[in-house]
Amino acid sequence: MAKTSKQMTVTILDQEHVRKDWFFDFAGEPFELFFSGLAKEMRKMGVLLQKVHNQDVRITVNSYADLLNAVKISSPEDGHTNQCVGHIVGKSEKLDIMDDIRTAVRRVAFAPETIAPASEFRKVCHNCGCGC
Repeated sequence: MAKTSKQMTVTILDQEHVRKDWFFDFAGEPFELFFSGLAKEMRKMGVLLQKVHNQDVRITVNSYADLLNAVKISSPEDGHTNQCVGHIVGKSEKLDIMDDIRTAVRRVAFAPETIAPASEFRKVCHNCGCGC
């Protein structure tokens, strides 16, 4: 096992679902199993991954892009704080939130230089307050 040298946080914002077809249960067992597996995988590669729920910030989910914006990733060591998954991965090919979170976590952990600065305009990001 690699020595843990980097800490990252996945933050799930509180959500108001305008369209129920974009609801995803971030507190349910499938997501908990996914996240614990991802955290274990990342720990083997030297990354301590934690998950927090921020119920003080609520995002309105009316599309898949909004769902991506409800999940933020921080890696202070890499200069990335609270960037939404939509900003990190861009357009989602499969509309699979767990796959997109996995992709975003790996990109921030191992290729942070490939992520556009928060000041760059990205069409997939809106309504989340991350500034992109």
